[in-house]
Amino acid sequence: MSYQLSIHIHEEMERRGIPLAVVESVLAAPAQKVPEHGDIVCYQSKVDINQKPYLVRVMVNETATLPKVVTVYRTSKISKYWKGTI
Repeated sequence: MSYQLSIHIHEEMERRGIPLAVVESVLAAPAQKVPEHGDIVCYQSKVDINQKPYLVRVMVNETATLPKVVTVYRTSKISKYWKGTI
């Protein structure tokens, strides 16, 4: 599936140290899809970045004609956001 990536997303990836390849892998095969606010769905996967475990959360508006990535971030607080067992 194709996604629309905004300039904001590229700025956030750079600022937060998230490689484009990681975002693309989460979008292609998210470990979980969690409903968020309104039309936004969070695609999330556990990944290692610089040998540290993180949960990468990619917020996507799936109702757009071409699904639009709204924002992306990583967190070390995996258990806070992961649904089910870790």
